[in-house]
Amino acid sequence: MKLTLTIAFISLLLSVNAQTTINGNVTDPSGIPIPGANVYLEGTYDGGSTAENGSFSFNSSETGEQTLLISFLSFETYTLVADVATMKDLKIMLREDVNSLGSVVLNAGTFSAGDNSKAAVLSPMDIVTTAGAAGDYIGAFQTLPGTSNVAEDGRLFVRGGEANEANIYIDGLRVFQPFTATTNNIPTRGRFSPFLFKGTNFSTGGYSAEYGDALSSVLSLNTIDEPDQEKTDLSIINVGLGVGNTQKWKKNSISVNAFYLNLKPYQEIISQRVDWIKPYESLSGETVYRHAFKKGLLKVYGGLNYTDFNLIQEDINVAEGVNFALKNRNTYLNTSYKGSLGNDWDIATGTSFANDYNDIKIEDTDVNGEENSFHFKLKLRKRFSNRFKLNFGAEQFVNTFSEKAEVPDFGTFRSTFDNNSTAAFTEANVFFNKKFAMQIGVRGVHNTLLDYTKISPRASLAYKTSPKSQISLAYGDFYQAPQQEILKYDETLEPEKSSHYILNYLYQNDKRTFRAEGYYKSYDDLIKYNTNTPEFNSLYTNEGEGYAAGLDIFWRDNKSIKNLEYWVSYSYLDTKRNYKNFPTKATPNFAAKHNLSLVTKYWIEDWKSLVSGTYNFASGRPYNDPNQSVFQNQKAKAFNSLNFSWAYLLSQQKILYFSVSNVLGFDNVFNYQYASTPNIDGNFARRTIRPNADRFFIVGFFWTISDNKTDNQLDNL
Repeated sequence: MKLTLTIAFISLLLSVNAQTTINGNVTDPSGIPIPGANVYLEGTYDGGSTAENGSFSFNSSETGEQTLLISFLSFETYTLVADVATMKDLKIMLREDVNSLGSVVLNAGTFSAGDNSKAAVLSPMDIVTTAGAAGDYIGAFQTLPGTSNVAEDGRLFVRGGEANEANIYIDGLRVFQPFTATTNNIPTRGRFSPFLFKGTNFSTGGYSAEYGDALSSVLSLNTIDEPDQEKTDLSIINVGLGVGNTQKWKKNSISVNAFYLNLKPYQEIISQRVDWIKPYESLSGETVYRHAFKKGLLKVYGGLNYTDFNLIQEDINVAEGVNFALKNRNTYLNTSYKGSLGNDWDIATGTSFANDYNDIKIEDTDVNGEENSFHFKLKLRKRFSNRFKLNFGAEQFVNTFSEKAEVPDFGTFRSTFDNNSTAAFTEANVFFNKKFAMQIGVRGVHNTLLDYTKISPRASLAYKTSPKSQISLAYGDFYQAPQQEILKYDETLEPEKSSHYILNYLYQNDKRTFRAEGYYKSYDDLIKYNTNTPEFNSLYTNEGEGYAAGLDIFWRDNKSIKNLEYWVSYSYLDTKRNYKNFPTKATPNFAAKHNLSLVTKYWIEDWKSLVSGTYNFASGRPYNDPNQSVFQNQKAKAFNSLNFSWAYLLSQQKILYFSVSNVLGFDNVFNYQYASTPNIDGNFARRTIRPNADRFFIVGFFWTISDNKTDNQLDNL
């Protein structure tokens, strides 16, 4: 009996102390050995590292099914689940980690701005320190290739598209009226303060299937996730006053900003070409509240803007001019949530709402219009692996519009419509390796007002030609519903359509970026009408069409000269359309064939100053002279503007700021207005449309109060 027990105990002891040898060899996809890779059994201390020839060998007392892990920097972790007895003479190939530094980036048609972007071109500081932009983020983006300088308008005109063909989003949700209210030949500005945003994504074409209802481009703004500290910002400038405050506590934070603008004192000193009865005045405020959950972040954004002005607009057909007055009230609310659902699932959802009210008086005619817009969005993202990620979601748009016009001697005219649409989208990111990636998606939308359903495919490819360069291709179909100026008269039309074809080359090395992009856009089903402007008795069709083709070039250098940052952008544009009331295909007035921008920013240490200069050039834009037999065959003179700004640190948190646009006083001409009827000689008289003033001056004082005594508002200038 004792002998039997002894034999059993010895057998058990030998079984416990039995060692299994695990060995093999590790290489990369080319068969080259990988030395120094970590090799171990999960949940144990058994393992080692690969030798110079990629081989490994270690002993383990573990038995049965185990998990073998092999990891090395810039490669995906390899996992093998098997019986340890079979883990002999293993031949293991590690795949490159497609998310590691130096991997290919899907960027055709897109400029990203923000520290988290692999293809960053402009940082948030760049956007707000560009001379001539006057603190407006839209002004900074107008220095990028692909945009046309339409200084009398102020909105984004991208690659032959009108301003209403570009949509703007905040935290992934639609902004329905992103620009301040204005009138003809008085440039507008973006409604939002630039220092509430951490980054931007500007797609000049071929944008993601996540977005729709825009023929040309998408600008996506992302608010700050978490402020770095509590602070108060005070702004005193010659055209207004501003204040901002940020508070933090536990998992919450809130930022509040307000600004009052009044141009009357300024215009009493600087002469204007506009006869102002009540100069431009506005009051705006916005706030962002944030709450951090364990696995997500909630943001609530609210903005309110009120605008009021009255002027006499010069008109070639009215000797005494036209009295135009406008009061606008705009409210915008945006609530978004982003978080993790576990098991590599992420969610992004939210809603936005806008109410826009206009009280307009044109001579004795009163026009009151109100628009309510709502956007709900749900997006899910599943990461199956580093090489395959899938996004899909749905969104609902609800829009109600009403307008009442009271015309003396003619009565009251009313127009209303509800323009609702439902969309669904899906998009996959596939990384075949660090050099080659693909994004493919599709978007479907159904519009209840016009009763149409459209499917839009989107695709892009990117291939890394060297460690510092890559090429990209993109294609997409895009639809956009007619604008409200059309829908209030006709609800039977089809959406307008564009198709984008893009070829991109990108080179990045040591704070230097070169980007060249060629594109072709076709336009179909554009709206046409048979009157000078849309009217209730106009005949509307979808018989319009056109094209836009061009080349955009961008060079950015933050390295060659100490303390100097600069970028140069150039765009060539060839575009023609037959739309609106055009009798034939022609280049629209907003499209210049050549656009050039040079932006420089130089830090002078001894002067504690940031000096910035921006030069903008645009070749003459076409216009139609009714005295000529050929439509749209004349061109205005070229546009030139040299802008300058100087930020001087009085102390670390106090800044004196000065800027002037068009320093050299170029006599720019935007367009011409012709009389509606000829004179006794049979000729149509004209007037020249010029800027309201040759130059615009800003003098300001900015003061930051914070616990961090080094923080200042230089990022906001």
